[in-house]
Amino acid sequence: MVLLRGWRYVAFISCIVGGVGAALYPIIVEPMINVEKYKELQKHTRAGIKQEDIQPGNMKVWSDPFGRK
Repeated sequence: MVLLRGWRYVAFISCIVGGVGAALYPIIVEPMINVEKYKELQKHTRAGIKQEDIQPGNMKVWSDPFGRK
């Protein structure tokens, strides 16, 4: 068994951290940066749907609680 010491240990840990970062970037960071792309996608996919008609149990449709009345 080879023990990693010195720069090889740093390179090994850097590869693990870089791999996790590269895997999480398109899942977490990119959607937060480019919000407009996902807003347009939602407009397209929800085009013919009235939320009031599909709301379960005659519940009120969600509204912003911090918005002005």
